[in-house]
Amino acid sequence: MQPQTKEQKVDYRPLGISGLGGWLVLVQIGLYLTMIMVLIQLFQYSLTALNPVTWQILTSDQSSFYHPWWGAIIIFEVTYNVLFFIFSIVTLVMFYRKKSVFPRLMIIFYSISLAVSIIDYLLLLQIPIARELEDGSGLTGIVRLVITCAIWIPYFIKSERVRNTFIR
Repeated sequence: MQPQTKEQKVDYRPLGISGLGGWLVLVQIGLYLTMIMVLIQLFQYSLTALNPVTWQILTSDQSSFYHPWWGAIIIFEVTYNVLFFIFSIVTLVMFYRKKSVFPRLMIIFYSISLAVSIIDYLLLLQIPIARELEDGSGLTGIVRLVITCAIWIPYFIKSERVRNTFIR
């Protein structure tokens, strides 16, 4: 057995709290709920809007519901929901595998959710009928996401459990 040199020193300090418990249980539940909500959004709203009859009503300049932004917004929402569902699955797999990339993925996850919600809200406000139907729930959702980001992003940056579970 060779003596250890300064470069070979091993850190024997205990990890402290680690593992997928604690507040990370809420993160796990949140990822599953996000996947469920995205699927509901896709099947109840986004894919319904792609139905040929609905698409024609919203995107034909002969229709009283027509607005040039409808097509782009529908495609944007469908694309986002499909990609975000896939991203949620990848993030969940990284969570269970305890990969070091997971904290960054969660920061991206929350940031993208907020950014896309703001963009979607602002785009919908450009359509008069959508603006009239806005009941404040869009803005409430954005405020909720801002609070979520304000809580969870610092958690993933500062948490000892996150550092010990995914970084070390």
